[in-house]
Amino acid sequence: MVLFKEDGDYREGALVLVDKPLHWTSFDVVNKIRWCLRSKCGKLKVGHAGTLDPLATGLVIVCTGRWTKEIESYMGQQKEYVAQLTFGGTTPSYDLETAVEGDYPYQHITREYLASVIEQFVGEVDQVPPVFSAVRVDGVRAYEKARKGKGPEMQSRKVYIKEIEIVRFELPVVELRIVCGKGTYIRSLANDLGKACRSGAYLSALRRTAIGDFRVENANNMEDLVAYLQEKP
Repeated sequence: MVLFKEDGDYREGALVLVDKPLHWTSFDVVNKIRWCLRSKCGKLKVGHAGTLDPLATGLVIVCTGRWTKEIESYMGQQKEYVAQLTFGGTTPSYDLETAVEGDYPYQHITREYLASVIEQFVGEVDQVPPVFSAVRVDGVRAYEKARKGKGPEMQSRKVYIKEIEIVRFELPVVELRIVCGKGTYIRSLANDLGKACRSGAYLSALRRTAIGDFRVENANNMEDLVAYLQEKP
């Protein structure tokens, strides 16, 4: 069980690596850990170092007690993802939270062509967050307005993408390994790549594989973690 600074006192602080299951929110992970520790610790600070969408899986860093003060430093660290893009359609949310629309050509896209297009998205780039996102617009989460059919106009911002590597190329599906900085939306990257390839694309699967030096291979399965926390005195 991967718990750092584990001395039985979660108030003093522990850092827990979790492999978030599909359909769980990052807050679901935090709330479940808090619930498991309630009988041992009573009221306890628990927080996560970076949201991962419900339709994504992979690494989430959870801090307890005094280690919650370190959350901001973990949030600012470089992240690695493995993203599956599907060409030929788009969605309003840029992923499968909303229905696929359109019928775009993609037969002209070759591996070499995609690799050349990808080059323009490496480095510091302007990116517009999805309207279905937690970005605040006039004090309200953008997704709250979008779900009411009143999606706000999203402003572009600078993000940094260090690497994009083509892992699998089997059109209409492409798999990419992406290393990027804080605030990068992989959903927006999928949508932008679709447009740049004179097609349409959406994010059909996403897995976060690393945050800084922490790797998902060293993270805890949620079911095993819950059992451990409930059993440990």
